[in-house]
Amino acid sequence: MAQLIDEMLMLSRLTRKPMQREHVDLSQMAREIAEELRTGAPERSATFTIEDGLVVEGDRVLLRTALQNLLENAWKFSAGRDRTVIEFARADTDGAPAFVVRDNGVGFDMRYSDKLFRPFERLHTQGEFPGTGVGLTTVQRVVRRHGGAVWAEGRVDDGAAFYFNINSEAP
Repeated sequence: MAQLIDEMLMLSRLTRKPMQREHVDLSQMAREIAEELRTGAPERSATFTIEDGLVVEGDRVLLRTALQNLLENAWKFSAGRDRTVIEFARADTDGAPAFVVRDNGVGFDMRYSDKLFRPFERLHTQGEFPGTGVGLTTVQRVVRRHGGAVWAEGRVDDGAAFYFNINSEAP
């Protein structure tokens, strides 16, 4: 319960915190988060592929929160694989630039994709994958504060891809 309350407070702060825009190297940030994940579970066989040069103008703290949630989800939902494979890259979606975090995890049924970004909605049981159901809601709020959008694609037992874009000109 304490963790849930802490995450709800953090989610509330995200929407009220003044934005501090600066040059943010998302590639470097993703490498740091990947190293933290590896250090926390050195027994896991994992490959991270992180594209160089993924840079935006935005709030460093908020963007780290979003990217950390996406990479931690990819890590969590691919834990049962013999080898975890996670990618962070630039993606071209309908002619518009975006970023993508892709994994080889358990994936999800696209019929339920509308639930992904709702707080406390879960597509897997707490016993299968622990968590509070606030992570993707947090990602969505951070991305929206940056004038962007977030969406996902997945297939059951065939991984997931979470896309987002950032409007560097957004207030």
